[in-house]
Amino acid sequence: MTKREEYEQRTEAILQPIIDANQFELVDVEYVKEAGTWYLRAYIDKPGGITVDDCELVSRIANDILDEQDFIDDSYIFEVSSPGLGRPLKKEKDFKRSLGEEVEIRTFRPIEKQKEFTGILRDFDKETVTIELEDESTMQFARADIALIRLAFDF
Repeated sequence: MTKREEYEQRTEAILQPIIDANQFELVDVEYVKEAGTWYLRAYIDKPGGITVDDCELVSRIANDILDEQDFIDDSYIFEVSSPGLGRPLKKEKDFKRSLGEEVEIRTFRPIEKQKEFTGILRDFDKETVTIELEDESTMQFARADIALIRLAFDF
């Protein structure tokens, strides 16, 4: 396990009781470096959407615990926010919730000269994702080939 994965898992363990107590959903935790600064980000959600007050509540409680446990070696900025409209599907619960919904898939390498696909999420397992295309044919992707999968949204 990498340090990044360890930091994310330990942070999830800290956040989960706070999330459960407030009937929120922990969507994701990421530890990333951007422009030379490390960020520890938690994405939370609830039916009807997350408010700034919800983010502040979780941030305040979790910050105290993170400071107390002090298991992250680097200096970092802790953020709690909504996953937003472009929420990626990462966990099994995300895929289950999105079955029958339109999704966008971006692949690392072109497949039939194309890297972006849109279709209805029909099936998934640990290794693959299957979507139904507009012409009602299906296309299966190896999860290892998928750079991003998220709900599609039209404006």
